[in-house]
Amino acid sequence: MTRERFIEYVRTEQEPLRRFLLALCNGNAALADDLAQDALIRAYVASGSFLGLSKFSTWLLRIAYNCYMDHCRRSHPDQVPLEQALDVPSLDATDASFRYEGLYQALERLPGNEKAAIALFYFEDRSIKEIATILDMPQGTVKYHLSMGRNHLKQLIQ
Repeated sequence: MTRERFIEYVRTEQEPLRRFLLALCNGNAALADDLAQDALIRAYVASGSFLGLSKFSTWLLRIAYNCYMDHCRRSHPDQVPLEQALDVPSLDATDASFRYEGLYQALERLPGNEKAAIALFYFEDRSIKEIATILDMPQGTVKYHLSMGRNHLKQLIQ
């Protein structure tokens, strides 16, 4: 893959990548940006190994998920101060501070695989097959994590 082609792909996938990591990081924008940068560096270094067997976005999100998991292994996931979780961009300035508060608080309490499956399925509109590739698990397991994640979110939000 040429440098120009890589840059073109990244321009298209930069926002979905950041949204996915922001959800995994419970709204911690600084951590999400650090992980996105790490994922993009790893992707660039490994761009010669991208064979096109899956979509570039699937490949990139897999790398990002691995970066997130590496971060979790190195240290406990950072607890996000409520003020920082509330700092999510919103179109409606009057309730920007509270629009995603409940969602991020609920997502923070989900197990990692459930959180990742929910974020990819609902935030990034990925198929079960793509999620299975990104998370490196069977499709049935992804369906299980989605089901459990939905049930847990429903309980947490109510």
